[in-house]
Amino acid sequence: MPVDELDTRILRLLIEQPRTSVREYARILGIARGTLQARLDRLERDGVITGTGPSLSPAALGHPVLAFVHIEVTQGHLDDVGDALAAVPEIVEAFSITGGGDLLTRVVARDNGHLEDVIQGLIQIPGVVRTRTEMALRERVPHRLLPLVEAIGRRASRTERRADGGGRR
Repeated sequence: MPVDELDTRILRLLIEQPRTSVREYARILGIARGTLQARLDRLERDGVITGTGPSLSPAALGHPVLAFVHIEVTQGHLDDVGDALAAVPEIVEAFSITGGGDLLTRVVARDNGHLEDVIQGLIQIPGVVRTRTEMALRERVPHRLLPLVEAIGRRASRTERRADGGGRR
């Protein structure tokens, strides 16, 4: 089922006020607690809501250096290399990609020397042909989903109004 306008309002609250209780969310939204819980359950079941844990800062954990490491892999070894990357704690994300490489990883490190050590370790993984590293200088747009959620909600609301005859009765 697609995300509708009420789902959008629920997701906005979850993003903006993550420590609020279900009862308080229901009060703010003006809906029954059971309705809210059913919506939350469906959003989780559909994979829209994927977690409820805290967001952590690698920099505050002593790893302020952020780099994106492109990894070229020997044909047929993508899964093996991917499994090996999962064992490297400094790799916080890894994706199969198209373009100039086979994998793109987001790597955090204590300092540039530590980053070099991590990269040297990556090169030793069987199946890794070469790496290319790009250092992040400053975060310009932090990870966010609220603008996307709001855009989806606006589209759903317009679609609902059109299906309802433009809101005329």
